[in-house]
Amino acid sequence: MKTYNFKVVVEPDQDFDGNPSGWHAYCPALEQKGASTWGETQAEALKRIDDLVRMVVESMVEHGEQIPEEPGDQVEVTVEPRVVVTV
Repeated sequence: MKTYNFKVVVEPDQDFDGNPSGWHAYCPALEQKGASTWGETQAEALKRIDDLVRMVVESMVEHGEQIPEEPGDQVEVTVEPRVVVTV
């Protein structure tokens, strides 16, 4: 088994008129695989991206795809939210 530690970004979202409309959350390393979502609150968006990253990684493992690893992840000090997945 291996553990992956993914950075996620959670930021305020806006509608087309520039009004606040919840929170956008995504995982830069897995965004091309669909790891992007939203929530009405910051906590909801973080919970959804956590679930989504786990589903994306499980699907990639199931299909034999290589799981990306973020460069320099072992020495980076960060306060951003992270999702940890063990497969």
